[in-house]
Amino acid sequence: MASVSTKPQIASYEDILRLPENVIGEIVDGDLIVSPRPAARHALASSAIGGELAGPFHRGRGGPGGWVILFEPELHLGAQVLVPDLAGWRRERMATFPDVAYFSLAPDWVCEVLSPATAIVDRTGKQHIYREHGVSWLWFVDPSARTIEVLSRGERGWLVADTFGGEGEARIPPFDAVVFDIGALWDINPPPGQAP
Repeated sequence: MASVSTKPQIASYEDILRLPENVIGEIVDGDLIVSPRPAARHALASSAIGGELAGPFHRGRGGPGGWVILFEPELHLGAQVLVPDLAGWRRERMATFPDVAYFSLAPDWVCEVLSPATAIVDRTGKQHIYREHGVSWLWFVDPSARTIEVLSRGERGWLVADTFGGEGEARIPPFDAVVFDIGALWDINPPPGQAP
């Protein structure tokens, strides 16, 4: 379960560096947030999303390309230090890939895979920070509910662009140029009669 530091002072990056390697440290509105490494269903969903997007969007194979898609990039957005499950930048905004330990350029798209340990921070503090820093698209993927909630950045807040779930295929913005296999996020075994 994610925990919030009870220290009265504002957390610093040094606090993150002192954490053991088997956890993820973030700074959200001055608080040190410590989360366990993703569990199996969480890791499966993240990996499947990355697999679906890497070829057509990151590499331009079978799709339009034009994106840099990364697993768990460390983002330094002002005083905030966030580690989304996945993030993507349009190549026109990241024409040259930087050789850095963390990114200070806010992504265009963020995906947070929800778990009991992270859902409240993902849906509150982190969600607001992403909007404040200009992220255009935010996905909340819930492996337990088997849903993908797609938010688009509006002038006054996030707007629910669509919700997808269950099995089958869909075109999910901002990656709606290709068909996305939703069922691959929840299970490695295809339904009877379908090839893997």
